[in-house]
Amino acid sequence: MGTTDKSNKHMKSVCVFCASSDTMKDVYKKAAREMGNEIAGRDIRLVFGGGNNGLMGVLSEQVHVRGGEILGVITCVFKDLGYAYEDADEMICVDSIRERQAIMEAQSDGFIGMAGGFGTLEEILEIITFKQLGLNDKPVVFLNTEGFYSGLLDQLERCYRENVIPGECRALYYVTDSVHDALDYIERHIPAK
Repeated sequence: MGTTDKSNKHMKSVCVFCASSDTMKDVYKKAAREMGNEIAGRDIRLVFGGGNNGLMGVLSEQVHVRGGEILGVITCVFKDLGYAYEDADEMICVDSIRERQAIMEAQSDGFIGMAGGFGTLEEILEIITFKQLGLNDKPVVFLNTEGFYSGLLDQLERCYRENVIPGECRALYYVTDSVHDALDYIERHIPAK
């Protein structure tokens, strides 16, 4: 693991959106373990959806094993079904997905989208939309492991070509296939305000 300049003191928490599926390929689980190692090693608090399964479980467990701090935000329904990561330092239980996402956004200084399904896609795209509207100025990264987001990125490029989205919106997010580079980008970000 490389060294990182810790001078960016405003970067205290990073929200990672990722799959709750346990059937993901090992390459995505490996990226989640690496992400957990890097987050804990950089003394950044993990904010995540609170789940104990899939990439969420792998990621949170790795942060925990490395002694990092974890904030989970989960719906009470999923907690009651036994899906909460019980070793989180703090677990906030809410009634709705919308409330969950609002808390995750408020508690985070940056966002990383790892491999995931409908929920992950909705979460990361919502944050980008908020950034486009000037509702936040927090860094957003697509971790494009194994080209996972390449199809979505192609669709966004079509949106730029078709003038559906202004081309300057490419600056709203960063794309990398490297966990280290993703967190470097998050830590380098200087808010406009």
